[in-house]
Amino acid sequence: MGRAFGFIGTVVTLAIGMYIYSLQVKTLTPGAGSGNSGEVTTITGVKNDLIGIANAERGYMASQGKYASLDELISGDYLTIKGERPPYIYDVETSGTSFRATATRTTKGAPAQLWITENMQVQASD
Repeated sequence: MGRAFGFIGTVVTLAIGMYIYSLQVKTLTPGAGSGNSGEVTTITGVKNDLIGIANAERGYMASQGKYASLDELISGDYLTIKGERPPYIYDVETSGTSFRATATRTTKGAPAQLWITENMQVQASD
């Protein structure tokens, strides 16, 4: 009986996670319906890069006891991505207890910025 409840709990948790993920993808997909698949692909890649940076920050915090700059993450082999995905460039700001990884667009277009913090939720500006 306990295994059945555990399995059902896992399925419900996965369903909720997929629903939240689909909502984030919808809000971070500029040009949806406009046919600009290149732009959608770029935004999806940037979002995935930001999640990768955030995961690297978590790993760095676990092993070093602090958050790291983007250069420290790359040179310490915590991260394998480059500092950019044109037309976006990446930056990481840290404090003792938090970080913010930001992707800033270098050309016209939206979103102008995407970012992620230790809460692991990608946000976007207009």
